Amino acid sequence: MHMNCLGLNYRSCTVAVREQFAVEKFRLPQVNAELAALPGVAECVLLSTCNRTEIYYWSESPQVATDAILAYFLGNAPDSGTRRRFFYHYADAEALFHLAAVAAGLDSMVVGETEIFGQLKDAYRVALESGVTSGFANRTFQNVFTIGKKVRSSSRITSGPTSVGAAAVQMAQDILGNLAGANVLVVGAGEVARTTAQSLRSRGAESIFVANRSYDRAVELATQVGGHVIRFTEWIPYLENIDIVIVSTASPVYVVSPPVLEQVQAVRMRPLFLLDLSVPRNVDPACGLVSDVFVFDMDSMEKATAETRRRRSGEIAACEEMIRAWVAENAESLFRRKIHNPVK
Repeated sequence: MHMNCLGLNYRSCTVAVREQFAVEKFRLPQVNAELAALPGVAECVLLSTCNRTEIYYWSESPQVATDAILAYFLGNAPDSGTRRRFFYHYADAEALFHLAAVAAGLDSMVVGETEIFGQLKDAYRVALESGVTSGFANRTFQNVFTIGKKVRSSSRITSGPTSVGAAAVQMAQDILGNLAGANVLVVGAGEVARTTAQSLRSRGAESIFVANRSYDRAVELATQVGGHVIRFTEWIPYLENIDIVIVSTASPVYVVSPPVLEQVQAVRMRPLFLLDLSVPRNVDPACGLVSDVFVFDMDSMEKATAETRRRRSGEIAACEEMIRAWVAENAESLFRRKIHNPVK
């Protein structure tokens, strides 16, 4: 049985491309089932985050499965051939290495980030509950979680910012300087919004406002960080007194548009900074054309974190060597030995 990985991430394409292939959480069981029903696919796990959409699949006919998955995502659109080049493909030992590197945070935009490990476990859980995994996938993921933890605990890869939220706050500080006197609005109450708000508080920000479609979740997050709650339908007027807005919601459409900001800026008469950490994006890129409005998205984050990756290159290489040794020792048994009882 051959293990494969087909996907795209922040390295292979821009956020404008990634958002076309992002899969909302509520659709994961359905898409997992549809992928598993494709020709050649025996088992599969779908991972979709703000920085990547990847399908890990096992097949006795990997080329048949790969072509079917690409056709599923690309369809018959005229530009399907062009968009196909954004996808990367790993097979067998390299697929296993890539999965372990993802689990260890080595392949993340923020090197060593802790969020991806939980996202990977959630992706596996959804696939398991959807009935699209069996012996190969179950055994592989359980072993990968173990090596991922080992790499993190036996290295310094997690030193420094370890979340997209922390990196976003560092970007905000680079933009505004001291955040202590800044008024910050966090739109969203998911994991990225939570880590962002916590990082804001740790950097000394005192005026943190939280808005979310679920008011109860906004209250919960605001309570955790000592912030203030704004109802989602009422946060636009607050922009008159906000310096930086961090947007991270699951909305499939823009929640911030140029006409709204033009009205706000006519009253503010000072710069407004928006950090869009959502995929699909929640801030219309055209907002950056409004006078004194500056928009930063996940592509901006990639540029901001490139220097951190460069500084940690030695640590990354050591962690990769650890994973390659693990792959050399375990790949054969994981690919050849089928376990019929799933490990939960």
